[in-house]
Amino acid sequence: MLGLGSAPALAAGKQAKPATVKKQALQKVSAKKRATAVMEDYSTLRLYSNAVMVLDQSTGSVLYEKNSEAVLPIASITKLMMAMVALDAPPDLDEILQIDEDDVDTLKGTHSRLRVGTRLSREEMLRLALMSSENRAAFALSRYYPGGRPAFVAAMNRKAQMLGLQDTYFSDPTGLSAENVSSARDLARMVSVAQQYPLIRQFSTTSNYEVAFGGRTHVFNNTNSLVRSSSWDIGLSKTGFINEAGRCLVMQAWFNNKPTIIVLLDSIGKMTRIGDANRIKHWVENGASSLRHSAS
Repeated sequence: MLGLGSAPALAAGKQAKPATVKKQALQKVSAKKRATAVMEDYSTLRLYSNAVMVLDQSTGSVLYEKNSEAVLPIASITKLMMAMVALDAPPDLDEILQIDEDDVDTLKGTHSRLRVGTRLSREEMLRLALMSSENRAAFALSRYYPGGRPAFVAAMNRKAQMLGLQDTYFSDPTGLSAENVSSARDLARMVSVAQQYPLIRQFSTTSNYEVAFGGRTHVFNNTNSLVRSSSWDIGLSKTGFINEAGRCLVMQAWFNNKPTIIVLLDSIGKMTRIGDANRIKHWVENGASSLRHSAS
């Protein structure tokens, strides 16, 4: 029954339904199909990162979370806070900084093309630290801070407290130390604040950059391959990896003309974080985000 109220009785039971009633019925069916499609898409979202937060930045609504309060090592996601503190100084971006022995990674033994003695502007150091996660560049930026590296790390922790990041702690400016920890929930907030810095947005999403030193030109690439994809509109990006943290990725990206923050921590496998990001993109763009999801 369509609930026609006081409509006259149908003499032969075969009178055609009014066009408006047909239209309403079709609209109901269409709406039901859309709701079913959303539920099906929603139910198929499977993410393999161990801690996740997906946030609608425009409203602050959590669209998806999984172990979002787990406190985990965050590797080079650290460099977002490093960049904010470096820019808060405020710095002379044209000042020339030089890599020295104190900037060499003795904890993990990571490789760098920035040899001891390399001289670059503070701006170039910041770009390389954000875009290609150059640890020596981050170390140099912290060493040239007023009061040196200890004062720089203390400023990182003060800013974390000021932002209300209760699960976050830093012991070095690069993320090489597993003592640098946070939660997906805290990092969503940190990404939102970092996104307000124009240079962080620009440098973290630059796909590649050429810089001359040591008598030759070097090409550095972004550690997040998604910034080179035409199907993505990314406003901020940072990757991270050490064994203790697994593979991590944070981004601010635009889906359906809305800003969305994605935090993926402790992904096992080289491509898992990229796969998870693409699954989230498909999920949000197809409307499943209208149903908040909390994974067990």
